[in-house]
Amino acid sequence: MNRTTLSLIAGTTALAAVTGFAALSAPDASGGDTTARVAAQLPVQRTSLLCPQPSTSDLAETAYTSFTPVTEGTGSDGSAELMVAGKESTGKTGKNKSGKPVVAPKKPGKPVTGSTDGGDAPALIGTAEGRFAPGWTVQETTEVAAGTGRGLLGVNCTAPDTQFWFPGASTATGRTDYVHLTNPDDSAAVVDIELYGKDGALKSTVGEGITVQPRSSEPVLLSTLATAKETDLTVNVSVRSGRVAAAVQALDDKLGGDWLAAAADPAGSVVLPGIPEDATSVRLVVFAPGDTDADLKLRLASPNGPITPAGNETLHVKAGMTASADLGDITRGEAGSLLLTPTGQSTPVVAALRVVRGKGDNQETAFIQATRPVGTRATVADNRAKGTTLALTAPTRTAKVKVTASAGSGSGGATAKTFTIKAGTTQNVDMPAPTGLKGTYALTVEPAAGAPVYASRTLESRFDTVPAFTIQTLPDDRGTVAVPEAEQDLSVLQK
Repeated sequence: MNRTTLSLIAGTTALAAVTGFAALSAPDASGGDTTARVAAQLPVQRTSLLCPQPSTSDLAETAYTSFTPVTEGTGSDGSAELMVAGKESTGKTGKNKSGKPVVAPKKPGKPVTGSTDGGDAPALIGTAEGRFAPGWTVQETTEVAAGTGRGLLGVNCTAPDTQFWFPGASTATGRTDYVHLTNPDDSAAVVDIELYGKDGALKSTVGEGITVQPRSSEPVLLSTLATAKETDLTVNVSVRSGRVAAAVQALDDKLGGDWLAAAADPAGSVVLPGIPEDATSVRLVVFAPGDTDADLKLRLASPNGPITPAGNETLHVKAGMTASADLGDITRGEAGSLLLTPTGQSTPVVAALRVVRGKGDNQETAFIQATRPVGTRATVADNRAKGTTLALTAPTRTAKVKVTASAGSGSGGATAKTFTIKAGTTQNVDMPAPTGLKGTYALTVEPAAGAPVYASRTLESRFDTVPAFTIQTLPDDRGTVAVPEAEQDLSVLQK
């Protein structure tokens, strides 16, 4: 059961508590008012987020940033906190002691941060209620100075669900990929993990029926699930009972590493926003989960309009198989987003990009997954005064977008700015940091018109000569839920 379903239940329950026995209003068949009544969009009342174990490296330094945008109609009550998964933490810093939240924000509109060091930091389970629930976001950012996967690793802590797709994973020599499964509930979850390579499903039995204990996290090394060495894999996590949050940690001996978040649900057309302008290598990985092959047209939404990449105009994806394409330095010094559309019949696919910056021994890797549009609102936390880039793309129609930089976690006032994104283009927006900023801040994106907008944030750092970076997409935060109009009807007591 995903966060939207839980939010709908919570919203409907609260509404029933106010109105007594509720009955849906239907048009009057006798010729009265037949105007359709639109469901009200009300703020969600509870949100769950789970953060995977950040790293096993003793050199890891991890920051957590929690933020809830201000939402009208939420009232004045509520709370949010991130707690250690399981009974106790073995964290070296002492900041994650049992019973004490790692992060507990005081009010919406202002980020709050926490941190931990070392390789024994645990997974976290978070819950936000009341005014803290709508749009709650938590960013986990880890710096690893050396070793396998060295670089900047970032992930948005995710809501529990029952199905996840991860194109872009690998069991190739030099890669160490784990899928992290976190169970927020008081009963065990049972999970199946399937791997799909260029020739279809990889033979494996150990990926079936994996038990994730209550309120705990389980990292599963992909190379233990199948012996085949596959450069490009698609991982499917399917939950038999219960629910989990899932993310793939992809670590490379030479190219650094990052978190690979779940791709958006399979769709005929997908958008992968925010390829850095200085990317030296971009690799596309696509999987068609159904029984029909997919034929896709590739376009790059550049600052000046859509471009068809020479030599990679189309991609054929066989049903049940993972296809890939090496796009090289496709952006050629300009911001860009990759658009995949069907050449004919629409066939649902999932997709991701592996993006490399730097050269030689000074290379770093991040991933961009196909994502949902911003929708009503989307937020990303842990932005810094330097090294933050927000990319916006409008694949079909020109769009106006309001971007708000929140107050700083230490100090600094919020600021907002509106941008116009032309149809078929991507723009790295010049968003000023909050005035007088101390600490980090959040970015909230709100389209001002009906045209779909997609977004991602690139966060950069530098370890000596390594251009460390991580990319997070900004899908709709689903901070509101449609609640049908209801009215009191005591006659149901007599039936």
